[in-house]
Amino acid sequence: MDDSSIQTTHSRIATRFASFGETIFAEISRLALQHDAINLGQGFPNFDGPAFVKHATVDAVLSGHNQYARMFGMPVLTERIAAQFSRRSGLNIEPDQHVTVTSGCTEALAATFLGLVNPGDEVILFEPYYDSYRACVAMAGATPKFITLRPPKFAVSEAQLRTAFTDRTRAILINTPHNPTGKVFSRAELELIASLCKQHNVLAVTDEVYEHLVFEGEHVFLASLDGMAERTVTLSSLGKTFSLTGWKIGWAVAQPELTRAVRMAHQYLTFATATPLQFGAAAALDAPQSYFETFRRQYTERRDVLIEGLSAVGFTVYPPMGTYFVLADHSTFGFSDDVAFCKHLIEKVGVAAIPPSAFYEHRAEGAKLVRFAFCKDVDMLRAAVDRLQSLKP
Repeated sequence: MDDSSIQTTHSRIATRFASFGETIFAEISRLALQHDAINLGQGFPNFDGPAFVKHATVDAVLSGHNQYARMFGMPVLTERIAAQFSRRSGLNIEPDQHVTVTSGCTEALAATFLGLVNPGDEVILFEPYYDSYRACVAMAGATPKFITLRPPKFAVSEAQLRTAFTDRTRAILINTPHNPTGKVFSRAELELIASLCKQHNVLAVTDEVYEHLVFEGEHVFLASLDGMAERTVTLSSLGKTFSLTGWKIGWAVAQPELTRAVRMAHQYLTFATATPLQFGAAAALDAPQSYFETFRRQYTERRDVLIEGLSAVGFTVYPPMGTYFVLADHSTFGFSDDVAFCKHLIEKVGVAAIPPSAFYEHRAEGAKLVRFAFCKDVDMLRAAVDRLQSLKP
């Protein structure tokens, strides 16, 4: 293909996506396969979800639950989402009025932005950000404004936050626990965000897919804070907590006026989510408390194995308060930036990680960092740490 053909092909891409290329996750996973590297890049487990959840899905298939689901979710699932959210947040959530089941949290994000954000609006994002956030803002025709979270604590700058709110601000997106930093937003930080949302009449969108994976601090539902229920859309999903990322079962919880907007977009994106998988998801949300305790204990062990290994090799590690990711500073190894370092890791060390500059509008902010995922079994993590020993001088 000559240069003119390439230019013609690119020119056919809609303007809103012209600046976006292949996701960094697809690129790193492809390179990991090519070089037979241990993949600590993309955040999917190398082990399966619980058997009782899979059995519930098989039973649903064999029982004939194989046609279109109700647009906003099967009652068996929406009722459980509402019950769990009500119990944990203290809010009174009605399944038919407040809950929308989506094809993963990614679709919930798209439906929320398309349903609630207008072209020309401003949306506040914290960087580093999960890459689909930036794309969702673009799909809505909105303008992003960025607040940078910086190591070692990744604390929210009150001055920067206050400046970000203007009369054009429509929404702010908060991811807690936060990917990729592992930050858990404090109650004080969320109260500050809430006060500014109320002052400026701004909507809040919260991505809480790691809500059950908190090692330090507490998970606070922004929607539960005073005056925030009516202006918050809370998003979550099944995949991270139950190691079933391929099922793509997510949901949005919001008051009726906001829910109507989310559903308006959702019905034209996917209309409905896989019916038998919703029965499996309902079984998952019925899991006993012991499941969640074991889940956190096992991930604490995995986190500690990786953190200790990275520290021993020579990384400056920023231990995560939540999620199953850890950021580390690779400066000691002498590479120009995170992309060069990650390429070396894959090709010469045999370990794949994510260069987090892809999650910053100002890419230099992430150039000294690297993101590792520890949603792998302990044997794989130890094998990766063994390979990383070759980085030692």
